[in-house]
Amino acid sequence: MNKVLLTGRVGKDIEAVASKGGNAVAKFSLAVSRYVKGGENTTDWINCVAFGKTAEMLEQHVEKGVLILVEGNIKTGSYEGKDGLKRYTTDVIVEKFEFLEKKKSGERAGQPAPVVERGVEDEETIPF
Repeated sequence: MNKVLLTGRVGKDIEAVASKGGNAVAKFSLAVSRYVKGGENTTDWINCVAFGKTAEMLEQHVEKGVLILVEGNIKTGSYEGKDGLKRYTTDVIVEKFEFLEKKKSGERAGQPAPVVERGVEDEETIPF
C-alpha cells in the first residue's frame, strides 16, 4: 500500500498552471517537522503535486505558512539533467487536503475546516 499523511506548513503561495491537457497542476513544498535522536527538531521539505479541482482549491485558499494536512501517495521518477547526469525525484501526489488552522484573512468564523478531495466535479459540494 502506498499512502502518506503529512502535516506541515506551505512554503510559499501556491500557483496552479494548466497542463498540456488543460487540467490544473499545482506544485508546492510542505515544511514538515521531524524529531531526531536527542529530542531535537529538524524540518524536511516535501515536494507535493496536486491536479484538477484539488490544485485549483489549493491555489485559491491556501497561503504561504498555512498549516494543512495532506493525504496522498508517493511517486518516484527520474530524468536526465542538462549536464547529462540522471536525477531522481520523489513527490507526494495529493489526493485530498484539510485545513488545520483558520485562514489568516477572510475566514468565516465558526465554519469547520473543509476536506478537499481530488476529483470533486460538482462545485456545489465544495463547503465554501
